Amino acid sequence: MLTDSYRRRIRDLRISLTDRCNFSCFYCRPVCEAGITEKDSILTFEELFSITEMFVSLGVEKVRLTGGEPLLRKDLEILINALSRLKGEKLGLRELAMTTNGCGLDKLAKRLKAAGLDRVTISLDSVERDNFRSITGVDRLHDVLAGIEAAQKAGLSPVKINAVIVRDRNDREIVALADLARRLNVPMRYIEYMPLDSGNNWRREDVVPGREIFALINKHHPLQLINASRGTGTAWRYRFADGAPGEIGIIAPVTSSFCGQCSRIRLTADGQIRTCLFSTHEHDLRNLIRSGATRSETIQFIRSAVWKKEFRHFVDDVRFKPASRSMSLIGG
Repeated sequence: MLTDSYRRRIRDLRISLTDRCNFSCFYCRPVCEAGITEKDSILTFEELFSITEMFVSLGVEKVRLTGGEPLLRKDLEILINALSRLKGEKLGLRELAMTTNGCGLDKLAKRLKAAGLDRVTISLDSVERDNFRSITGVDRLHDVLAGIEAAQKAGLSPVKINAVIVRDRNDREIVALADLARRLNVPMRYIEYMPLDSGNNWRREDVVPGREIFALINKHHPLQLINASRGTGTAWRYRFADGAPGEIGIIAPVTSSFCGQCSRIRLTADGQIRTCLFSTHEHDLRNLIRSGATRSETIQFIRSAVWKKEFRHFVDDVRFKPASRSMSLIGG
C-alpha cells in the first residue's frame, strides 16, 4: 500500500506523455509551442511501463495518460497495449484512461480501444466556433466533436467532457454545455479556473465559483445530487431531474477544495514525481532510473516522495505560491 504522511492511500497515477500540444489555450499555454522539453529527457515507453508497473505493485489502481496532448506521442497504441497488460485481479490495475483535447481522436479511437484503453475524457470549453477559437487558438471545434462521436462509437465509455469555466470568456455557455450533455448523453464536468497558465495571468475575479455554475444550470435544468460525498473523487455529480440522459459534474478546487481525500500522484513527461498539482518541488525519478537504480531502490524512492505529499494547496489563501510549472508541463 502506498500512503502519504496523512494516511491517504494513493490509488491514482497521472502520467504526462509529452509537453507538446496542438492547442494554445489561454489558461494553460497562451503561446503555442512545439514543446520545450528535450526529446532525450522524455521518458521512453520502456521506462514508462517499468515505472507504472512499480506503482501498480504498490496499490495504484487507476492510470490516466495526459499531456500536453497525449495523442501527439508517436506509436501511442504500443504503450497502451503494454500498460493494459497490468490490468486484472492479480496485477491490480483496474482502469486505463486518457485525457485529450480530442483533435485526431476520430482516427485513433478504435485503435486505442483495441489496444486496451478503457475510456477518455475530452476537453471542450466552448460549443461556439468563434469562442472556441478564441479560447484554444485553433479553429478545430468540428474535429473535437468528431472525436467525441468516435470515442462513443468505439466504446471508450463513459466519455466525459471537461470544461474550464472563466468569467467573461465562456460562462455564457454554461447552459449550452449542459444542453450538449443531454443531447450526447455524456457526463459534462465544469472546472473552476485555476492558476496554472504559463503566462501567470490568473486572477481570482475570473473564477466562476462552482455554486454559481450549479445555480445557473439548476435554474434551466433542475438537478438531483447523485453522490452524497465526493470521497476520493473530485466532482459533485448530478442527474437531470426530468430524467434526461447525461450528467453534470462540478469540480471546485478553488472554492471547495477536495485535498483532504486526495488519492493522486503525478509523473511529468520528463520523469518528475509531483505530489500535488500545485507543488513547488519535484522528485527526480528519471535520473534515478537512468543511473542504474535497482527495483527496490526505485520503489523506496517512490515511497519516500509520496510520503512528502502536501496536505493541501493554498489557491484560495494569501499563503498561495504558484506551482513550479504550468499545466501543459505538469500534465492535466
